[in-house]
Amino acid sequence: MAIERTSTAGQSLYMLQQVMNASQQLNQTQAQVASGKVSTDYAGLGDKAALLEASRTAANKAEAYQSNTTLALNQSNLQDTQLSSLSDLANQLRTAITTAVANNNGQGLMATMQGVFDQASQILNSKDANGNYIYGGDKDTTPPLNVTSLAQLVALPSVSAAFSNGTLKKSVQVADGQSVQVGVLASDIGSRLMGVLKDVAAFDSGTNGNFGASQTLSQPQLDFLTSEIQTSVSAAQQVNDGAASNGFVYKTLQAASDHQSSLSTIYKGFVSNIEDVDMPTAITKLNQDQVALQAALQVTSKLNQISLLNYLPAA
Repeated sequence: MAIERTSTAGQSLYMLQQVMNASQQLNQTQAQVASGKVSTDYAGLGDKAALLEASRTAANKAEAYQSNTTLALNQSNLQDTQLSSLSDLANQLRTAITTAVANNNGQGLMATMQGVFDQASQILNSKDANGNYIYGGDKDTTPPLNVTSLAQLVALPSVSAAFSNGTLKKSVQVADGQSVQVGVLASDIGSRLMGVLKDVAAFDSGTNGNFGASQTLSQPQLDFLTSEIQTSVSAAQQVNDGAASNGFVYKTLQAASDHQSSLSTIYKGFVSNIEDVDMPTAITKLNQDQVALQAALQVTSKLNQISLLNYLPAA
């Protein structure tokens, strides 16, 4: 009579299934340790896949808004520097007129006017990194100040004719449904300054002009310059108002940038919690899975070797 092994087909199938399960679990854990991700496909995430995509989309949107806001902050910061310089020029113009009246001497006044015009023109017609005119509004490919000399400015029928900028200020979207107006128009900050320059240059070239001809101002010259003092103060105020508005815009943009940065961090945290594996835990589990597989293989191997011969006494 033949002697059969004591293991049954059911036992063998059961142990084989344990080996397959342990091997599959080990492969999954090895993949997690190697990639740092819970799963390399959506199937491995189960019902968290939709939340993962929603979090990714929200994080990407926050980063896009933050990128736009950063560019706007750079522009606002540049405008702040230039508006400060323009304010200094307006104050220089006011001081020159006030000093001429106080000293009853207009010599050197027109040289100051020319210097202020040249520097103010450069600021008003400055360009950004893309070659667009910063103070052009919606017409940023055309120089917003269209005159290049005091003579051209004087020849115009009005100071408004010296400006070719658009009427729409540039805005940037910093969040869903929220835009911030960043742009500044040349005419909004430079019209009064150019108006004073036009008035003084026009008077100097007129019948009662030529401020530098004598060390003493004539009565018409003195009366004219006295009347221009308040106008020059108004010109400086216009520039200062523009600088103050730009400063408020900068603070608004900074707050929006901080908010978007916080949102991005939060949403990225959601993504990480869903798809990133806890590495210390994964490594511990990897070691455990390796031990489990090795144990299952050893048990299966020994089970297949057991028969009644193992228990019969030696002859």
